[in-house]
Amino acid sequence: MGATLLRSGAGSRGLVRRALGQFATGVTVVTSSTEDGTPVGTTASAVSSLSLEPPLLLVCLERSSRTLASIREHEVLAVNVLAEGQEWLSANFARRGEAASWEDVSYRLGETGNPHLDGALAVLDCLLERCLAGGDHEIVVGRLVAVEHGDEDLGPLLHHRGSYVSLRAR
Repeated sequence: MGATLLRSGAGSRGLVRRALGQFATGVTVVTSSTEDGTPVGTTASAVSSLSLEPPLLLVCLERSSRTLASIREHEVLAVNVLAEGQEWLSANFARRGEAASWEDVSYRLGETGNPHLDGALAVLDCLLERCLAGGDHEIVVGRLVAVEHGDEDLGPLLHHRGSYVSLRAR
């Protein structure tokens, strides 16, 4: 294994993306709503537990994200942990430059008024604790106020090397 020195510019972005793709991540959809109550959401894999006491988590969202704008405005968010078989939800909410379609998405409103996606393995409902600058992203820290658990017989939707993968033996 040889190291490649990174230089600023577009070429190094691909190298970083490829290297980070070696790290398997769970797939989530972060949801909130606009001022008029319209649901918004975006796919996110940069999600992590931050603290158990108090219960905090972090999510990294692109600065241009409509979901981030709604989270900043309403100071609430929900992290929906996707189950295997929900690739279509991941793709729906990963649209760059256009809003996700909610037409065929089944959801209900949680404790904070955030959309909770039906069939998610877990939903973590949060109040916005703070946002921190992180390059071309914002690091959103949420304080958990409610949690839901879904079907424990399902595995998580995972992403590795640019594809969805399963924990189940192939």
